Amino acid sequence: MDQREKKEQQETNEEFAFITEKIKDKPINKRRLAKKAGWTVLSGILFGLAACLAFVAARPKLEALMEPQDPGDLVTIPRDQLPEENGDSNEEDGQEDQDPEDGDGDTQKPDDTTPDSDTSDGQGSGETTDPPPIQAPPEPVYLERELEAADYQLLLNQLYAIGKQANRSVVAVTGVTSNVDWFDSAYESENQGSGIIIANNGQELLILTERRVINNAAAINITFNNQDVVPAELKKYDGNTGIAIISVKLEHISEETMKKIEVAVLGNSLLVGQGTVVIAIGSPLEANYSILTGTVTSTTNTVSTWDSNYTVLTTDIMGSARGSGVLINLEGEVVGLMMQDYSSQGDRNTITALAISELKGVIEELSNGKAIPYLGIMVSTVTEEIAQEHGLPQGVYVKNVETELPSPAMEAGLQEGDVIVELNGEAMQTVDQYTQTLLSLNPEQSVKLKVLRQSGEGFVDLECTAVVGVLK
Repeated sequence: MDQREKKEQQETNEEFAFITEKIKDKPINKRRLAKKAGWTVLSGILFGLAACLAFVAARPKLEALMEPQDPGDLVTIPRDQLPEENGDSNEEDGQEDQDPEDGDGDTQKPDDTTPDSDTSDGQGSGETTDPPPIQAPPEPVYLERELEAADYQLLLNQLYAIGKQANRSVVAVTGVTSNVDWFDSAYESENQGSGIIIANNGQELLILTERRVINNAAAINITFNNQDVVPAELKKYDGNTGIAIISVKLEHISEETMKKIEVAVLGNSLLVGQGTVVIAIGSPLEANYSILTGTVTSTTNTVSTWDSNYTVLTTDIMGSARGSGVLINLEGEVVGLMMQDYSSQGDRNTITALAISELKGVIEELSNGKAIPYLGIMVSTVTEEIAQEHGLPQGVYVKNVETELPSPAMEAGLQEGDVIVELNGEAMQTVDQYTQTLLSLNPEQSVKLKVLRQSGEGFVDLECTAVVGVLK
């Protein structure tokens, strides 16, 4: 290779010398690396905290879905009956029948004598010693004294003391309703009434009130007698009678409040008669925790609702047409639920109540969250006397059938004038039997009714099938 070629080769090598250059690694920036690692750790911590908070917030709902909450113990309300009349008996007061052979009426048991019993002379002769004569209790002594105004005040004090004790079971119920005015501006209105605590099922307090107080309410608040206010929920209502059960979770009630309230006792209104002294508590004059006293003036009026009849207790106690509350007896037991809507037009200024004994079945069902079964007929009992007078068979007479709105009775083909003699396989003799049997059924359940329908001069047997509904 000549000199020229060597020179060209050298120039070529110099031109592409960069290809053979050795590339060195970039120096590590320790500060930047530490900063990046710190941000990574901080992001992980923040993500963990966010996940933890999200889990805590969602846990109650997840638990509610996975493990439904305990609804609490079932509420059981015993039914009432009139006391049986005591017939004449020779065994009254625990005394046994006398031996007809004993002329003096004395009886003697074999254990009353012993062969070795001592006589008055100290020798055993087998004779018995006469028992000491029974002394009659001393007759009571009556002192005549004219009553004074102070005595009347003492009596009123005792009545009001009963009312004050019963007021521990009373709460104020407020239904908050959202509305829109003419200018499309939203506003809230409140409807107020009173309620009575009837049960504690271990999870919640159950309160009996009127549906009108909480109708269409967006929120319900309960005020206890110590002015503690807590939220409440509608548990169930009866579209027929207009009564409702609302519940308050025990977790929302303070320990102090629990010490100041009591569960009311539902008494026997079958023992209430004309002239019975009663006390009205709640808000009979639309003022909370009022106490009014008076007497029952009538128990003979009844009100017919769909599928049942209820006794109306009228009183001489002045009240408001929008008043609410209950009537209690001298034992402090509830005997009537104040329902002014059931009073006649001339009695709107006095307190009217539905007898509590006839409502106990409905109250029990509502307290346990069950809907009230409904067929949609007005009924009355065909007694033996009515049957003989009008030539009707005994049973449950259909006075009216709901036809303005579709009802199970109308769809089943029941008609006015039919006499129901059997429901769901049970013989029907009275309205009370019909009502109790209907309460034992479930909505959407198909039941058979056997009825007698007049045809010509007699009655023909018919069988209808009805699907039990619920009155909204």
